[in-house]
Amino acid sequence: MFNRKALLVIDMQKGSFTEATPRHNTEGVVQIINLLAAVFREQSWPVLFIQHDGSTMNEFVPFTTEWELLDELKIDNDDIRIDKYANDVFYRSELKKRLDLLAVNELVITGCATDFCVESTVQSAVSKDYNVTVIEDGHTTGDRPGLRAHQVIDHYNWVWKNMIPTKGKIEVLPHHLFLQQILND
Repeated sequence: MFNRKALLVIDMQKGSFTEATPRHNTEGVVQIINLLAAVFREQSWPVLFIQHDGSTMNEFVPFTTEWELLDELKIDNDDIRIDKYANDVFYRSELKKRLDLLAVNELVITGCATDFCVESTVQSAVSKDYNVTVIEDGHTTGDRPGLRAHQVIDHYNWVWKNMIPTKGKIEVLPHHLFLQQILND
């Protein structure tokens, strides 16, 4: 069985990281994503930047500042950009088709927001029989009513660790353990 990975970087867009919408450990998450992306490129594995297109709600309109990826992200010309239209990246997007063309069967998931788009994508990927690795310290969100952002992140990491996959596998690993696995393969 082949094992071809792809890194998904979900919604790391300027409009999600404002003074009005502060995110937990933004700088650290960006550094982890940049590190992972560099390793994926070295392995010739695809890096996919997912950008929410909220044109129908007049939000995150393509080519506006709010739609743009964070300046701190290191993006390569060979990286793939995918527009998404709902929390679930797979919904009416080109993602599945691109992954099939790239012969990918394992998704490594990072991004924003843990409890919305990251969660929806993890659930969808599992139900589509992908092997899934969520980078435990590679996703972020903001404070929610009654919960601090780090509690939301901890909760979803726990949920994903205890999920029962359909056919593939699901793991939740801190980035350093994930990278260690790659080096040992």
